[in-house]
Amino acid sequence: MDSSSPPIPIPANRTELLVSLRHLLRGLTALFWGLPLALLVCVQTAATGWLRALGPVPSVIATGLLLFGVLEITRFRRGESVWQRTLDRAKIFALLNFGLSPFAYFCNRFPSEIYYRQMVWIMAFAGVLFVFNLNRALKYLAAMLPDQVLREDTELFTTLNLGLMISLVMLVAGYFTLQEIDQLPVLVITILEAIDDHRRWLVIFFVVMPVAMTMSLLWKIKEIVLTGIFGSAA
Repeated sequence: MDSSSPPIPIPANRTELLVSLRHLLRGLTALFWGLPLALLVCVQTAATGWLRALGPVPSVIATGLLLFGVLEITRFRRGESVWQRTLDRAKIFALLNFGLSPFAYFCNRFPSEIYYRQMVWIMAFAGVLFVFNLNRALKYLAAMLPDQVLREDTELFTTLNLGLMISLVMLVAGYFTLQEIDQLPVLVITILEAIDDHRRWLVIFFVVMPVAMTMSLLWKIKEIVLTGIFGSAA
């Protein structure tokens, strides 16, 4: 982190800004811890029996933490329309994930029910769109902060993340579309079999990496904001 970055400019209404920065920091912290927690808890709840005794509570708490984080950062710079519109989209998908989170438990508890599996797939798609819009929001947030290195890093990481997530959606859509076709060329069948064989590594590359890079951005922005606050106080 660049310790020589200029402090965040403090307007005449210092108290109001400090209150909004407090909500921003609280939201960034909740998102930083909520992203890996929601990914881990929801996957484990849907796919394994580790958390079955707790019912849907873990997945509800984990996705609720993400919703709380988004609600907190919306209290920063309410007058910035582009920033707030991007957050509104992230808020919609965070709310959708929160509402669908119990289905991760129901899918594990009743695996033969197609309806529950469909709800879990919708929740997974909403999760990708949430991270997508969160990255766009972080890009706008970095543009509002007086740190050129942060803006450059955010531009790089968000571009990589958005590209990975778009590729993931296209790959999943193409995979399931091809699975419904009876007659396929040998090359396509070979590719589908390779995807099945390396599914775990594909998940790590297309899902875990964007989450990890988003967490890195959240932490860096939080540190820059803290540096700006104490620099202004000095």
